[in-house]
Amino acid sequence: MSDWIDPDDAPILTAEIAARAEIREGGKVIRPARGTLTRMGRPPLGDAAKKQVTPRLDSDVVAAFRAGGAGWQSRMNEVLRKAVGSQ
Repeated sequence: MSDWIDPDDAPILTAEIAARAEIREGGKVIRPARGTLTRMGRPPLGDAAKKQVTPRLDSDVVAAFRAGGAGWQSRMNEVLRKAVGSQ
């Protein structure tokens, strides 16, 4: 098991989220998820859907984007889009 924790990627677990979450015992669903937790992941956006990748970036580059606060991944995407000339 990894000790790595990325606070930007993990939402804060609230009582409301826990109340909507699926509960399992072993492989058996005791209570299904309710509300926004009933679908898996982001809905498909057709040809415009983003692709999840795992790039290896220098830590100072990531730190600079994260320093800008929430939305750092979207800002990084904008910079990369401009770099490849795809605006």
